[in-house]
Amino acid sequence: MFSAKDVKDLREKTGAGMLDCKKALEALEGNMEKAIDWLREKGIAKASKKESRIAAEGLSEIFVDGNKAVILEVNSETDFVAKNEEFKNFISTVGNAILNSGVTTMDDAMNLKLENGQTISDYLVALIAKIGEKISFRRFEYVLKNDNESFGVYSHLGGRISVLTVLEGANSEVAKDVSMHAAAMRPLYMTRDEVPEEVLEHERGIIKEQAINEGKPAEIAEKMVNGRINKYYKEVCLLEQEFIKDSDKSVEQFVKDNNGTIKKMVRYEVGEGIEKRNDDFASEVMKQVNG
Repeated sequence: MFSAKDVKDLREKTGAGMLDCKKALEALEGNMEKAIDWLREKGIAKASKKESRIAAEGLSEIFVDGNKAVILEVNSETDFVAKNEEFKNFISTVGNAILNSGVTTMDDAMNLKLENGQTISDYLVALIAKIGEKISFRRFEYVLKNDNESFGVYSHLGGRISVLTVLEGANSEVAKDVSMHAAAMRPLYMTRDEVPEEVLEHERGIIKEQAINEGKPAEIAEKMVNGRINKYYKEVCLLEQEFIKDSDKSVEQFVKDNNGTIKKMVRYEVGEGIEKRNDDFASEVMKQVNG
């Protein structure tokens, strides 16, 4: 019905204990998404954990030239390769080529010709053949700003997390503070308007079940939803999060106090959403579960 790997995955996605994860999967016949909801409804898992999983290896990096910038992520199978100079040279070459060309789609980027006449696609194939490990140019974003705007550039953990922000009115130091905050606090959206309606409906259902499980009558639980949805916004929306350097202010208020507004945020965390190799951990988990 479910495997040791499923227990491990559920634990990583929710932060719940292994036995609770095993119990949830048993109750929901192995359905991962329903098990996540079940754990949250019981108050065992946190909403923010669902999207926090880091899986693949590699690096992210930001390249800036005047009013243009590029943020990108390249993945490898092992951390050893991510530290390889040839791997780093690939990232640098690709980042600068995209920065100078202004291409905005992956297809155009892969077909972009480098100074030696190779395309990025050819360069990637040659690198894979030389290193002997799967390497993936996963994603990038080309960002432009105006003269009255500032880039906020921040890289954390040697390129495991990179954040690029654009602020209007405020200087680059304020913009960097916002990027540092986003690196630490993992906002999923910039504003509440960006939260998809289906995500909100899903959260409302979870919150209502949480309230009912706390012993609240259904009609009271319904009334509690709006208040807790506002709390959810403060957890996942950059502008509404408590600013990490001054918890008395929201990020939006901090920027306003510095005569600015946030126009854009791009946050890359290496491997987010990618399934990691299981290795031998599954058998270890099952031994503990059955022990």
